[in-house]
Amino acid sequence: MSAYNPFFEHPILYSPYEYPPRHWELDDSGQPTQQIVERRRRAEFITPIPKPKKRRGSADQQQIIFDEGKGLSTKEQQYDPTSIINELRQQVDQWRALPNPSLWQVTPETARLLQHWRHHDFSGLRPFFCQVEAAETAIWLTEVAPQAGNTGKRLLDHIVGANKEANPELMRIALKLATGAGKTTVMAMLIAWQTVNAARRSQSNRFSRGFLIVAPGLTIKDRLRVLQPNDPDSYYASRELVPADMLSDVNSAKIVITNYHAFKLRERIDLSKGGRSLLQGPRGDELKTLETEGQMLQRVMPDLMGMKNILVLNDEAHHCYREKVGSEEEEDLKGDERQEAEKNKEAARLWISGLEAVNRKLGVSRVIDLSATPFFLSGSGYAEGTLFPWTMSDFSLMDAIECGIVKLPRVPVAENIPGNDMPMFRNLWENIRKEMPKKGRGKAAVLDPLALPTRLQTALQALYGHYEKTFKLWDDFKIKVPPCFIIVCNNTSTSKLVYDFISGFHRPNEDGSTTLENGRLPLFRNFDEHGNPLARPNTLLIDSEQLEAGDALDDNFRSMASDEIDRFRREIIERTGDPRAA
Repeated sequence: MSAYNPFFEHPILYSPYEYPPRHWELDDSGQPTQQIVERRRRAEFITPIPKPKKRRGSADQQQIIFDEGKGLSTKEQQYDPTSIINELRQQVDQWRALPNPSLWQVTPETARLLQHWRHHDFSGLRPFFCQVEAAETAIWLTEVAPQAGNTGKRLLDHIVGANKEANPELMRIALKLATGAGKTTVMAMLIAWQTVNAARRSQSNRFSRGFLIVAPGLTIKDRLRVLQPNDPDSYYASRELVPADMLSDVNSAKIVITNYHAFKLRERIDLSKGGRSLLQGPRGDELKTLETEGQMLQRVMPDLMGMKNILVLNDEAHHCYREKVGSEEEEDLKGDERQEAEKNKEAARLWISGLEAVNRKLGVSRVIDLSATPFFLSGSGYAEGTLFPWTMSDFSLMDAIECGIVKLPRVPVAENIPGNDMPMFRNLWENIRKEMPKKGRGKAAVLDPLALPTRLQTALQALYGHYEKTFKLWDDFKIKVPPCFIIVCNNTSTSKLVYDFISGFHRPNEDGSTTLENGRLPLFRNFDEHGNPLARPNTLLIDSEQLEAGDALDDNFRSMASDEIDRFRREIIERTGDPRAA
């Protein structure tokens, strides 16, 4: 019988609406000691997940933790951001505790919003403490710090220095919030604070009515529509984030929501290679058909043209940085890792270059990054996992688990395969990667979905068995929406094979006919017992790169997802009344 484990049995320690009064203690290896400490956890960037039951084996496989930064200092790069975060947190705590709003050193409008977020009797969802704290941090740095003597100057100088090193053309601060902590609500609070003040204090350069919100993909971009004041589900009204008499001020905001792919300069004239050569002539100058920066900005953010002092909100901002030149971090990368680093570098360069163009043409007052993981990625020139040095607040995954807004991650801790020191399913990819196809969905066409590696089939069956029990339990309790089962694959060849294995496929015969091989996981089948496709499939194949890039969808993906694309377009038209938006 396994020993009682209080942390994993009852991880929640307090309400998400209160200041964190206690936390689970972790040992030096990031594992819970089962002791509760009666004070808030310091920002130290470690979050545990269960260690495997077996402790034998090589040292680097004895346990797995979410290491959010320890051990990243090198001779070239010293890394210790926690002191600045903890110092600022202490200043914000002391400022929050002041009972008299006249001592807060903020505008009356800001004081009113702070009192509303902290004390209003919300009829529905009210802001979590972590959401209010993130907004308070940005407010303190903007309104209070310039009046806070040497302490405020030191904190602001840190931000200036961090940006001068990594983003010399921009002034950024990052607010770190665990996944599931509600970054969209924080964005709405920041927009409300800035807009109300800008509307009532038009001469102040600390506030803006113009906002550029940049997301890493189209799905996140669509989710952020609730930040538009005129959206039917707008958070300002539906979540009561603004007092009723301030809603008209919020309506004056100009908000553009885009994905960073839109910053890529496009061809103004669609010419074939032959047509270009003909127009250019044998000795003519090269035709300049690419957009200028100004034309790109006019296309991406026409509503902001002519405005100054733009505030930028970066969602999932870990994709945005200027790479460090001359670093040796990538020298040891090979194969897929090097390709991943190059892809990260290209995406980050496009995103940061777009923001720099906005700053040159329109002027950017500040960039506020929101991310659960504001860390440099591989390809950045910094040690992978290095925290953005302009990160100024932190509500970690452990904090979110302890207040109940994020579920405890579950990972394999045991298996029925003898002789393994580490549960195979915890690092499944390393156990099957040599048997899986390379990139390109076309390559999957000649492979047999039923010939997936045995270890992968076993893992799918094991997870499906747990899903099947959960599905039945939800059905017994009359829960109408079934639980969701998500499988993430490394490339489109793999995803197509796994999709066919799960949902079913037609195998071609020599005479040109086909034979249905129904899915091996019954609840996920897309065909009935007679071989007819279900009107609404149980399993969907999603190509995330196709969805997020914003480029033209390829024919394979468009055909496969045609029903979902048409449904999504109808929803957009019904929501916006604008067919062009679809």
